[in-house]
Amino acid sequence: MNSKTQLTGRVIFRDDPGYEKARLNWNPYTNTFPLVIVFAQNHKDVSNAIRWARENNVPLRARGGRHALERDMSVVKDGIVIDVSEMTRVRLNSREEIALVETGNDVGPAVKTLAKKGFMTPFGDSPTVGIAGLTLGGGIGPIQRTIGLASDNLIGVKMVDAQGRTLIADENNNSDLLWASRGGGGGNFGIATEYKLKVHRAPAKATMYDIIWPWEQMEEVVKVWQRWAPSVDDRLGAILEVFSRTNGLLHATGLFLGSKAELTDLLEPLLTTGTPTEINIQALPWPALVDKWLAPDPIPTDMSNKFSSSWGFEPFPNEAIKIMRRFLEEATGTESNFFFLNWGGAVSRISPNATAFFWRDPKFYFEFSATWTDPSEAQRNLALVERTREMMKPFAKGSYVNVPDFNIENFGPAYYGRNFDRLRKVKAKYDPMNVFHYPQSIPPAH
Repeated sequence: MNSKTQLTGRVIFRDDPGYEKARLNWNPYTNTFPLVIVFAQNHKDVSNAIRWARENNVPLRARGGRHALERDMSVVKDGIVIDVSEMTRVRLNSREEIALVETGNDVGPAVKTLAKKGFMTPFGDSPTVGIAGLTLGGGIGPIQRTIGLASDNLIGVKMVDAQGRTLIADENNNSDLLWASRGGGGGNFGIATEYKLKVHRAPAKATMYDIIWPWEQMEEVVKVWQRWAPSVDDRLGAILEVFSRTNGLLHATGLFLGSKAELTDLLEPLLTTGTPTEINIQALPWPALVDKWLAPDPIPTDMSNKFSSSWGFEPFPNEAIKIMRRFLEEATGTESNFFFLNWGGAVSRISPNATAFFWRDPKFYFEFSATWTDPSEAQRNLALVERTREMMKPFAKGSYVNVPDFNIENFGPAYYGRNFDRLRKVKAKYDPMNVFHYPQSIPPAH
């Protein structure tokens, strides 16, 4: 390699010690063998890595939390992976309710740091997901109905563009790039190094719940949950997980920004459905609740996953529930499941074209995944997810860019709805040469 630019930061080539650990990701299905991994320590290291990649004609990818769910998204064979995970500064301005957060932060540490200071910012269900990708793709989770998606709380981005130059995007500078960064997916326009986030005062205490039923009561529970959850109090984020028959777990959980007594009343429709075997409703101080919600989630794991995702605009009819049941009976992996999250509240009060995140009007989000540990089971599970996606099409719309699925051929409208054309124009302006490209990245408008 001969280039004017030198790689800086913590640089690991293929034969260097630590390479094996550096190349592994949360989903083993995505692992590959990059030429070099640069763990950037600062903004300049990112800039140098992009310049080096272009001078040497080497494909590049941006990586944060290592949670990309499809191959070749955040890692690339024989290319350079620009990993921001060692850039983890968080600075809080409590008077203005703003945090400057470097993009290498995982969700868990960032959210817990803010919680200790009495503030909250959106999070999902895993502490090891990177805040970088989570935010750029939308960032859904249990407090979205109160304070919006992670992307709705993004008010500024510091980024390195395809020339290695610094870009600031906020309401006064490059406002089209800020618009696109609020739901337009990670790694499309440049590599973000710092976010300016609106943060919210956390309640002193909040309440979480767990309800477990016998797996056989799935149909009844799903029907009641899908009618109840979308219109319940906006302070309640409700999740329903139906695991494979092999696992046998049927589990409702959620987080309520209010008291135990209020939540117990709100849960009445669920508590009186079927015969719950376990009910646990617990009020905790906000920092303790966040600790409990974001329980450890190790990287790497030995379990491969294949996901697909969509939105429901009506409760599932019997036919859709049958398809779901068949999937859960055929998926043998213990973590294979259908996962539901209620929509509405603050998410739906924003217009679909106000930010790049389009899907504002559904009743609920859902995803399904098949898991396996033996590589010989991969094809069967991949085929099972794809068959289920095809069969579920009449009962769902769109797909979530942070849970990508390469089987979706017309991915632009699926992820971005009517915002796709505008995103392509922003792409053409900031990355006309399509330097930041990967499977299902946004193509520049011609």
